[in-house]
Amino acid sequence: MTRLTYRSLCFTGFAGCVAGLLFALLLQHGYGLEPCPMCIFQRVAMAFAGLGFLGGAVFAPKAGGRWLWIVLALLGALAGAAIAGRHVWLQGLPPDQVPACGPTLDYLLDLLPVGEVVTLVLKGDGNCAKIDAAFLGISLPGWTLVAFIALSLYALLIPRLARRHSIFS
Repeated sequence: MTRLTYRSLCFTGFAGCVAGLLFALLLQHGYGLEPCPMCIFQRVAMAFAGLGFLGGAVFAPKAGGRWLWIVLALLGALAGAAIAGRHVWLQGLPPDQVPACGPTLDYLLDLLPVGEVVTLVLKGDGNCAKIDAAFLGISLPGWTLVAFIALSLYALLIPRLARRHSIFS
């Protein structure tokens, strides 16, 4: 039986986050799909979740210290799920209810404080409502939502799996 340690389980979560980010970069640079502001925020959430998993893999704390890294990974995954869920909702709006397209993220960051930029981006605009690509009838933000939900569940299962399969981890 393979020994599932807390460290190896966290590293697997980190690897999943890295794979998601690499796929996003492949779509952007390899296939020319420019990310909208909400897509960029989802990437930030994925990186944050990945850092939580990486912290657990590197430091591999014992007992209650494990929850620190799980909670950080979980917060990143839940934030990403919320942003992706909002993105999917925007894409499902009827055309007459889609918000007007706004300025680019770079322009907003040059013009406004970060807090206002975050608020504006999370409201969404017409750029975010456009479906550029889909797989099996589900848009990219829909698949990203699925990935964030899976990462959230995985983060919650890590302490239990590590405890069940390893006496000394």
